[in-house]
Amino acid sequence: MGLDIRLPIGMMFTLIGLLLSGSGFLTRADAAMYQCSLGININLIWGLVLLLFGAVMLGSALLAKAKTARDAAASPKSKNPVEALR
Repeated sequence: MGLDIRLPIGMMFTLIGLLLSGSGFLTRADAAMYQCSLGININLIWGLVLLLFGAVMLGSALLAKAKTARDAAASPKSKNPVEALR
C-alpha cells in the first residue's frame, strides 16, 4: 500500500509545532500577553505538544517505510505463485 497518512500529518503537526513553540519562545518575556492565561505561556506549551506529536507520527511513518522495504527485500523475487511452490 503506497498511502501512509502518518507522513503528511506528521509533517503538518511538526511544522505548526515549530511555529507555535517558536512564537511562544520569542514572546516568553511579555507578561502582558500571557496575563489572560494566568501567566502561563500557552503557545510554548502547546507548540511543544504539537511538535512531539508530529515527531511521533513522522517516526512511525519512517519506521513503517523501513519495515516495508526490509520485508520486500527479504521476500522471494519471483512474483509467480507456481514458482514459489517449487
